[in-house]
Amino acid sequence: MASTFARALLAPLGASLAFVLALGVAGPASAALRVVATFPDLADLAREVGGDRVSVDTLAEGGQDPHRVPVKPSFVTKLNRADALVVMGLGLESAFLPALLEVARNPRILPGSEAYVDASLYVTPLEVPTSQSRAQGEVHALGNPHFNLDPVRGKEMVRAIAEGLTRVDPEGAEVYAANAERYRALLDRKIEEWMRLAAPLRGVKVVSYHRDLVYFADRFGLEVVGEIESKPGVTATPAHLEALVARMRQTGTQLVLREVHFEPALAQRVAERAGARVVGISVLAGGLPGAESYVGLIEANLRAVLAALPAG
Repeated sequence: MASTFARALLAPLGASLAFVLALGVAGPASAALRVVATFPDLADLAREVGGDRVSVDTLAEGGQDPHRVPVKPSFVTKLNRADALVVMGLGLESAFLPALLEVARNPRILPGSEAYVDASLYVTPLEVPTSQSRAQGEVHALGNPHFNLDPVRGKEMVRAIAEGLTRVDPEGAEVYAANAERYRALLDRKIEEWMRLAAPLRGVKVVSYHRDLVYFADRFGLEVVGEIESKPGVTATPAHLEALVARMRQTGTQLVLREVHFEPALAQRVAERAGARVVGISVLAGGLPGAESYVGLIEANLRAVLAALPAG
């Protein structure tokens, strides 16, 4: 599968890409560490930890579906030149990254190498499946990979990124450790603030489009009663939607949390039929206005949900 995709990706790039790859990854010894992150959240955390010692590029954009990132030729160039690669992990990048790595021809950032930085390393995942049957939809064998929406687990992401950068650049160890400690302390303060802010959300019943809000809901006390998709990654059927609307009415579900990369019309119809409200949220930094940073992502999502609560 990856080889077929790789050939399809490489073919239209022609001689220009071949020339870029032939240049290799040589650069000035004093240059900043070139880090590529698959998602904007990871890029922000890598900048916070790396400081002036790193230069960070990202692949996906904040408003995109992390499961279906449109591949661009520029991704290959970035990966070919990277000194380190930061991934979310738990299989979230499996639909696009393996083929890109094959084409990029940079053995330093392959899985298992020192420069392959897996942000899920210290995360305890939720929803680890007991079966890999495709009948369950698009399941992730290692567990639900959307842990970035829980800032407590975000602290573990910072830890993994700091360790990864240190492996690649041991001379920067003290800088990375100090920056990681500072940022984790910031998250501790923000988590206390967010937990107070989220008090009205305890027990509020919600529906999401995809099964990607379990960490967010678990941390802030929401109760997810279902998803618009029939199964993860599977388009909703009329029968599923009928059952979902009936469950929402029965349970008094107040909100439909629509991830911004999904089209709004279906979410709006479901909400209207169930007497609920639609809230736009993002699963990646940059998906909502003013939420380009990791802290901004959590803050924007929380405030969007709070603002949609019925008065009283």
